[in-house]
Amino acid sequence: MKSLAYYDGKIGTPEELTVPFNDRGHFFGDGCYDAAMGGNGRVFLLEDHLDRFYTSARALDIHIPMEKEALGKLLTDLLGQVDSEICFVYWQVTRGVEDRSHTYAENLPGKLWVTITPKAMPNFGKALKLNDQEDTRFFHCNIKTLNLLPSVLAAQGAKRIGCDETIFHRGDIVTECAHSNVSVLKDGVLYSHPNDELILRGIGKTHMLQACYRLGIPVLEKPYTVDFLKNADEVIVTSSTKFCLRADTFNGQSVGGKAPELFRAIQEEVLREFYDETGCTAENL
Repeated sequence: MKSLAYYDGKIGTPEELTVPFNDRGHFFGDGCYDAAMGGNGRVFLLEDHLDRFYTSARALDIHIPMEKEALGKLLTDLLGQVDSEICFVYWQVTRGVEDRSHTYAENLPGKLWVTITPKAMPNFGKALKLNDQEDTRFFHCNIKTLNLLPSVLAAQGAKRIGCDETIFHRGDIVTECAHSNVSVLKDGVLYSHPNDELILRGIGKTHMLQACYRLGIPVLEKPYTVDFLKNADEVIVTSSTKFCLRADTFNGQSVGGKAPELFRAIQEEVLREFYDETGCTAENL
């Protein structure tokens, strides 16, 4: 099967499955989600993603309709039914189905959605082009909620001007990107915004920081400014699907490119973890 979808116990293609009209995800974006890459039938960093998913659901008082172990098995089983070595694995839970009202019944059973889609690995030799805008999103960025309209608008705005991603900032402080995290290298030190209510705790970013620790690269999780980013030796964008990419353009001006060997060492260490866990190799992708 090329792509696979799951909703509330039913399995089919994305075109075959239907969702009840009164699912609260339709009206309110009332849910949370997570996503990971899969390789050779294994969901990469599955436990990390499940931990974040269940943490987000608890923060929203949403009841996931199965335990963590069962969900992990379901995702792995569904991944194994798709004929592709590398896949994008996406899952979400909405609060459930009931008549539209801002209030909801206590202990309403949540509805689980899953999609498994073949996906190519990113071009790791490509440098990204960035732009920026003031970060005007709500102050619950640490929850991976379905309310993604600000990120959708930012992503579309970046596309219209030929950019790949948008960096958000609050005042002069860089937070994260529209659907990624951003960190910088300066004088051999990796700087990244601390995990708080202003950013999503990116699993890709977390494992990139761990790669830095293994390589002996100092890490400082502290706020930094837009000017600091402009003058950084390297600007690094991370996510579960981008893994670890560098940027060379910010608002039309050149950035980074001053520590290519150090960046490449980090990127290779990030990829090594993926290859080791999934059994995939760079040669067969």
